Amino acid sequence: MSYLEHFGLAEQPFRLTPDPDFIYWSKQHARAKAYMESTIWLADGFVVITGEIGSGKTTLLQSFISELEDDVVYAVVSQTQLTATQFLQAVLTEFGFKPFNMRKVELLDMLNMFLIEQYSNGKKVVLIVDEAQNLTRKVLEEIRLISGIETHKEKVLRIILAGQPELRDNLNSPSLKQLVQRVRLRFHLSALDRRETREYIEHRLSVAGRKRNDLFTDDSLEVIQRFTDGVPRLVNTLCDTALLCAFADEKKVVGTPDVLAAVNELDWRERVDESGIREKLRHVPDRAPVGEQVTKIEVHSDDEVVSEYTFPLGRAIIGRSRDNEIFVNSKFVSRHHAQLVSDDKGCVIEDLNSTNGVFLGEKQVKKYRLRSGDRVSVGVHELTYYDLRVPQQNLESSDKTLPDAEDGDQDSAVNEQ
Repeated sequence: MSYLEHFGLAEQPFRLTPDPDFIYWSKQHARAKAYMESTIWLADGFVVITGEIGSGKTTLLQSFISELEDDVVYAVVSQTQLTATQFLQAVLTEFGFKPFNMRKVELLDMLNMFLIEQYSNGKKVVLIVDEAQNLTRKVLEEIRLISGIETHKEKVLRIILAGQPELRDNLNSPSLKQLVQRVRLRFHLSALDRRETREYIEHRLSVAGRKRNDLFTDDSLEVIQRFTDGVPRLVNTLCDTALLCAFADEKKVVGTPDVLAAVNELDWRERVDESGIREKLRHVPDRAPVGEQVTKIEVHSDDEVVSEYTFPLGRAIIGRSRDNEIFVNSKFVSRHHAQLVSDDKGCVIEDLNSTNGVFLGEKQVKKYRLRSGDRVSVGVHELTYYDLRVPQQNLESSDKTLPDAEDGDQDSAVNEQ
């Protein structure tokens, strides 16, 4: 019996990949979306949405985009470590142009003509900038300037800035006073409270096919709140691991012991900082107790091993954000680039809608079941996978030829559950 069948689920309920179908509309998420929707009919200022890592900003943006009418033209820029000229090029690229090898004045003229043309055709234009906390002051000033493009009646570019709390600090800089004056609405997504966390978990389980709200016990939900502080991404990670723990013990209900076992596997600890807010320490040590580890990952740069990780059964996230289990410090790697899911059959790697993709040899893969010894590329780094349950001599004598892998390949051997 599979993981899903065991718990009466049709699909995995706690994926980290943003999915608008699973979004839980807390009061604050609904309010933030209403603010974004207001940009469609009020083109006289910015909307700024901030939130902690994992608070649901990207999912919220995807839900907003999915509901835009046909008369709305939009661009999404999420690679924000750019110069002012590169930013303009990124915006124009999203609008379908090839603006390379052009001077800044030419880029501005191209954007101005495009916006006026769209307005003349009855179109509304929205620019969405995700990860806006990484924008330099020069780029933020450039955004203020292009927001001023107008006809004789109104502004023609609507702008939504979304980012981590650092964005608020950046906007409060005295040098950006003119930009702040253009901010019409500003909203911060805080974590879910206890009631909302319960509703969030029950909602995702319901969307995934669970008929009853009895999979997690009341006391287990309290433990989940304690270790996640209601941050949706952390809730997903802890719930998914707790389900795996319960499944391994052939339990039908997830209780406090299963959640605490998941906390132990994830190596999470809680502490209270000076402000009284719990912080999650999510680093997985390179070496865990012998006998518990099934997956080993070596991270290579220029053919040298720069780091090494081992993991038990469950999920590990790869990315350039330090909240990931596998931290790869590179601008070519997305914040949450890919995930590894180790199960009793081996390990599956899945691209989490990264910017630069995951490659096995020369072929890009979306989801692929790895063989021990396989080497995959993320950006300019390479990751070598080893199944610690496979004797080394068997690996050395096996055929090391890479199998074919197509983009989006759902190999028949790939079955996360």
